[in-house]
Amino acid sequence: MAKITKDTTIGEVLKLNPDAEAILQGFGMHCVHCPMSQMESIAEAGAVHGIDVELMVKKLNENI
Repeated sequence: MAKITKDTTIGEVLKLNPDAEAILQGFGMHCVHCPMSQMESIAEAGAVHGIDVELMVKKLNENI
């Protein structure tokens, strides 16, 4: 089983678990399908959106 890290891109997260979209949106990331998100890491997106990256990674890994 793959593990999501802060360096995993949003695109990779969605490929690992399509249900992750709801988790990402719950953290305020509503643009998960925009072209930039496919290349942007969890850490980069978290910095832009002011999100607790460690908590988001934990939640994403709980749902793989």
